[in-house]
Amino acid sequence: MRTVQGWFRDTAGGLPRSFWYLWTGTLINRLGSFVLIFLAIYLTQQRHFSAAQAGLVIGLWGAGGAVGTTVGGTLTDRWGRRPTLLTAHLGAATMMVALGLARPLWAVAAGALLLGVFAEAARPAFGAMMIDVVPEKDRLRAFSLNYWAINLGFACAAVLAGLAAEAGYLLLFLVDATTTLVTALIIFTRVGETRTAPAGPVGKSLPAPAGALRTILRDRVFLGFVALNLLGALVFLQHISMLPIAMADAGLSPATYGSVIALNGVLIVIGQLFVPRLISGRSRSHVLALAAIIMGVGFGLTAFADTIWLYGLTVLIWTLGEMLNSPSNATLIAELSPAALRGRYQGAFSLSWQLAGASAPILGGLLREQAGNTALWLACAGVGAVAAVAHLVSGPARERRATRLRAAGTAVAPVTLARTPAPEAAEAAATSPAAPVQVGS
Repeated sequence: MRTVQGWFRDTAGGLPRSFWYLWTGTLINRLGSFVLIFLAIYLTQQRHFSAAQAGLVIGLWGAGGAVGTTVGGTLTDRWGRRPTLLTAHLGAATMMVALGLARPLWAVAAGALLLGVFAEAARPAFGAMMIDVVPEKDRLRAFSLNYWAINLGFACAAVLAGLAAEAGYLLLFLVDATTTLVTALIIFTRVGETRTAPAGPVGKSLPAPAGALRTILRDRVFLGFVALNLLGALVFLQHISMLPIAMADAGLSPATYGSVIALNGVLIVIGQLFVPRLISGRSRSHVLALAAIIMGVGFGLTAFADTIWLYGLTVLIWTLGEMLNSPSNATLIAELSPAALRGRYQGAFSLSWQLAGASAPILGGLLREQAGNTALWLACAGVGAVAAVAHLVSGPARERRATRLRAAGTAVAPVTLARTPAPEAAEAAATSPAAPVQVGS
């Protein structure tokens, strides 16, 4: 019993109260994250769009997300974390209902584009809030705990969505919108502003340095890391776009897809809390390279899947890679972000997910139609291998950069608001690679 209590204390103890409010909001939101899981099936079977048209709509969701993360990153630094999150969640809930009611292709496409803008604008603010208030020594487990909540919700949502789809697809959109609003309510009532600024007069925030975009564009180490994340995301996001179509072509029902994809969340819920101890002290470049290989193998084996248990096996394999990738990615991006530009750096990193969200379904759909299902999944394996080699080559430069930023760190003073709920200043629920383009977190 003492061992279990010690493990629990080491895993979840000592984190700010505001982190747990946002953790709860994330969990509630993800419990209702139905739409993106079944969007490809909804578009092809309910709206009778072609695979290419479905890929275009999902791609527009990603394109909107690219705009959202860029604008959200700027607003996070200039306007504040809290108002950016509130606006993004309220807009996402509204557009979720609008997308569910849309019928013509142009209306569905426009709804997906705008939903992507609002849904993904929240990501930079979440990421920046976590870095703001969670001490560096606690960030690995904080990101892992939040990622665990995301996938607990996702696992339940995947199964529930399959059942809800049988009652009518509009229900998926309505429940997703409702949970997004609940998350917004939690943020509004329980979480205060966490934006920080270079130390100055108490209560006065200083603007972020000018030339932020130029700084990011000159940061080759950071941009290289973003490019590698883009490669990995192009592979990973095929589970949202092309995997449900492949399973439908194999004669499997939407409910079956929901059950199979739920294995992803179940495995993460069971094992993710043990990952920080497993990878602590190990080279992050080696961990990321191993994760890329495992994910590539998992998606590559999908080329040979034709039954439920084979599809389930492939999901379990690439999920292991995802579990290794997520906490290493999250802590590394935190260390590569200068304090005064955290929102913008988070936005730039999230942009790689949105670019992948825009291009992965389109590229996957075209490759599948032109070269076949087998070629698509074997190409995923090849991309994973390329990403693994690139991580090994670029890793030392990233670690040197992170070390320099730690050494050059300057004192910061929290920017508080009159109605901020008390001492533990706010925080977290952040971004993760696993659910990058899913609504609400």
